[in-house]
Amino acid sequence: MKLGAFSVSLNVKDINKSKSFYENLGFQVFGGNITQNWLIMKNESTVIGLFQGMFEKNILTFNPGWNENAENLDSFTDIRDLQNQLKTKGIKMLSEADETSEGPASFTIEDPDGNTILLDQHR
Repeated sequence: MKLGAFSVSLNVKDINKSKSFYENLGFQVFGGNITQNWLIMKNESTVIGLFQGMFEKNILTFNPGWNENAENLDSFTDIRDLQNQLKTKGIKMLSEADETSEGPASFTIEDPDGNTILLDQHR
């Protein structure tokens, strides 16, 4: 099962302090908008998202259709197909992609320890 690019989306208390902290670890801003309280930061192939006030806990994020540089992949498994594969394996959906739609969509699941996993297709 190919899930796409992986990143960790961190729920941060102060985006400016978090930005500075991760810059000290060698991360650089890759995307986002600090005035909207979110940034995507990258250190080599490692990607993290900093999000202030947008969700309650940290989230594991996969982006079908993208590589770690947010570049479109020529071939990928559509989010709705991934959702159906997981459903047939008995994985409970917290939120679902509209199976009648095409293009961008997302769904969320939770691992056995309560960690939220977001699959978010942007194309």
